Amino acid sequence: MTDATPHRPWIQHAKKALWLGAVALVILWSLWLLYSKLRGEVATDPAARELLASGGFWVSLKIIAVTIGGSISDVPASSYALAALSALLAYIALAWYDRIALIHLGRQKEISWPFIASCSFVTYALGHNLGASVLSGGLVRLRAYGACGLSAAEVAMLVALCSFTFVYGTVLLMGLVFIYQPEIVQPLAELIPRLDLPAPLVRLIGAAMLGLCALYVLGSWRHFKPFHFRSVHIVYPRLPVVARQLIAAPLELMAAAGIIYFVLPEAGNPGFITVLGAFLLSFSAGLISQTPGGIGVMEAVFLAVLPSVAPSDVVAALLIWRLLYLLIPLAVSLPLVVAFERAQLRRAARSSS
Repeated sequence: MTDATPHRPWIQHAKKALWLGAVALVILWSLWLLYSKLRGEVATDPAARELLASGGFWVSLKIIAVTIGGSISDVPASSYALAALSALLAYIALAWYDRIALIHLGRQKEISWPFIASCSFVTYALGHNLGASVLSGGLVRLRAYGACGLSAAEVAMLVALCSFTFVYGTVLLMGLVFIYQPEIVQPLAELIPRLDLPAPLVRLIGAAMLGLCALYVLGSWRHFKPFHFRSVHIVYPRLPVVARQLIAAPLELMAAAGIIYFVLPEAGNPGFITVLGAFLLSFSAGLISQTPGGIGVMEAVFLAVLPSVAPSDVVAALLIWRLLYLLIPLAVSLPLVVAFERAQLRRAARSSS
């Protein structure tokens, strides 16, 4: 037994390296697929086809970039405004996640809404951009809520409940999409052959997902005993907490998907339900792969699910989504972190003097 101990760090490093390698391969494969789709679209123009044939890789990238830039400039100002409002609504709903968790812990009266909103905003801005959102979000919340008197165990429960609220909303909406529009899975069979599923089976999966969501509500209503699995203990929140989760989670996800929906062109737009389903599938895949911002993964899923929209318009919409939902929040969150840390240093200096 003691001989195997020195090898454990090597095993851990090997697993980490394999995981990082797998993530890198997913990103590279997704980017190559994206490049191929965009190059094929650009090649439909005879003049551009000649340039692509005579030029190399960098010439192709330049032509593709010009095409995407044209798609971004074609988005009307009203669509940008609606997308910005959707991003704001999404982050308000994310702050509600934290508030709901604090209500469950009975600590909501001790922490103001502005502080909760600021902490949540920084948490998700960093987590969405850096990947490993549970870990990064836990560290930010531990620092912020710990300064407000919450214990490490309470912060861990808060993070777990926020994560569960997101998963619950995803399962709920995905179940509805699968029932209402089961054909949304079919285009993904080109990427993952196992997803070549008949519509009745997809609807059955959707019904099962809704059944799980209903069981959670029933467990809260009827006060089911806590669920134990190894070291995991799931306690059903009170019904008022669950009711808030039923509103907050779908609201956040639909608002985030709305950013993309509003900036897509009207021509070929498949409708909000399809865009929502593509967002749920692609964003979940991005979180599972731990790729920062779901780079490459989201594009691959959206291009497969939205074949009626020009690839350059899809990429332009996702670039705008990343700007409004990822990059601008990240830029705003960094000064908030600096301001918070300065306030903590001043507080520590006053208490020591």
